[in-house]
Amino acid sequence: MTDMKPNPLICALDTTDIDEASSLIEQLRGHIGGIKLGLEFFTANGAAGVHQLEHHKIPLFLDLKFHDIPNTVAKAIRATAGINTFMMTVHTSGGRAMLQAAIDASMEVSIITGKARPLIIGVTVLTSLDQHDLHMVGIRDNINDQVLRLADLAQSCRLDGVVCSPYEIAALRKHCGSDFTLVVPGIRPDGSSNDDQKRTMTPLDAMKKGATHLVIGRPLTQAANPQAAAKAIVESLG
Repeated sequence: MTDMKPNPLICALDTTDIDEASSLIEQLRGHIGGIKLGLEFFTANGAAGVHQLEHHKIPLFLDLKFHDIPNTVAKAIRATAGINTFMMTVHTSGGRAMLQAAIDASMEVSIITGKARPLIIGVTVLTSLDQHDLHMVGIRDNINDQVLRLADLAQSCRLDGVVCSPYEIAALRKHCGSDFTLVVPGIRPDGSSNDDQKRTMTPLDAMKKGATHLVIGRPLTQAANPQAAAKAIVESLG
């Protein structure tokens, strides 16, 4: 008997409404590997709102993309000690000192809670950006080079992985090794709208290239039947 593979789907619950989030979780529970709560939800509801979702017993990815001076980021991560989260994000462009402070703070959270520390994942280049956008903010290197440079920095600072677009998966997997976590937004099942994402890929293609987690929002949350949509995606992975 072989072990079942972990479900790589993480549903992005981009809503401020706790009841809506709770309803979606109930529909999707058992068909996804976790949920992602971002700035929209956390700004509206704070830690108290997250606690209201904990009874669903589903892995929680807290995607707040911390980017500040090292001391502030460390304190922000320590402040999440009461939140049952398995993964968090910081911007790798915050620099070495900030990234090291983040990973150290995650270890302190583990000591405080007695649980496994939250994975710290570095955001490289947002999937809403393309080459022209990088040039507009003064970055002349191509996107792939910039992503690899930031991933190198993240790995050297002991981060657990990075967020990347589907188009950097293969290069990052080759460059950073098999144990480096690759969290991939910009995933769109066949026939879905790209919305505000400029670099997208189907779930199956992303997994074939080496993605660890697939972050999917509107194709699930705005589906007529979210459960059926999630089931179809998982089945498409083979």
